[in-house]
Amino acid sequence: MSDKRLPVTPWPPVRTEPPLVHADAPGPGVKLEMHYVECFGCGDVDNGLHMHSTVGEAGVVYSQFPVTAAHQGAPGLAHGGLLACAFDEALGSTVGNLLRRPAVTGKLETDFLRPVPVGTTLFIAAKVDGVAGRKIYASADGHLDSADGAVAVRARGLFVQVGLDHFTRNGDPDALKKFSQTPSRRADWDINP
Repeated sequence: MSDKRLPVTPWPPVRTEPPLVHADAPGPGVKLEMHYVECFGCGDVDNGLHMHSTVGEAGVVYSQFPVTAAHQGAPGLAHGGLLACAFDEALGSTVGNLLRRPAVTGKLETDFLRPVPVGTTLFIAAKVDGVAGRKIYASADGHLDSADGAVAVRARGLFVQVGLDHFTRNGDPDALKKFSQTPSRRADWDINP
C-alpha cells in the first residue's frame, strides 16, 4: 500500500463570485431562531440535534451541537452520520440566513479527524465560500468543547438554490400547512434556510 496522499481538491472547485450577504440578513451577535419547530437539526424534536446558532463577524455563523447518548454510534462516541447531519444543518443555516435564498444540499463532504465523545459539545464555525449561478459553496470546522478547541470534523458542501415550488411540490402537504401557520416564520423563502 502506498503512503502517498491523494491530491487535495481546491475549494470551491469552480470559479465563483464572492458571496454577497443579503441586506436583510441577521447581523453579528444575532441568535438564530429555529426555522421550523419539527426540524431535526434546529427544532424541538425528541433526540434531535437541538443546535443553536449565532451570527458572528465576517460572514461566519457559529453553531453548537451538544452530543448526547441518543447521538452515539460506537459506545460513548457520536455517530458519524449524525455528525454529518449537524454539519448539513450548520452549513444550510449559514447559506439560508446570510444569503436569504432557498437552497438544498447538493453534496456534503465530511472529514472525521478525531472522535467526538458523548457529553461533549461540537462548536461549528461555518461560512459561505463562493457562489456560481445557482450553486453555493460553504465550509465549516467543528471544534471540541470550545470555539478554539481541537478540530474534530471538517465539512464542505454544495448547496443549490431552488424555487419555493421545490418544497410545495415535494413536501408533505400537512407539514407544509403546519409550517405556514407557524407564528415566528420570518418570510416566504424561509422553508429551509
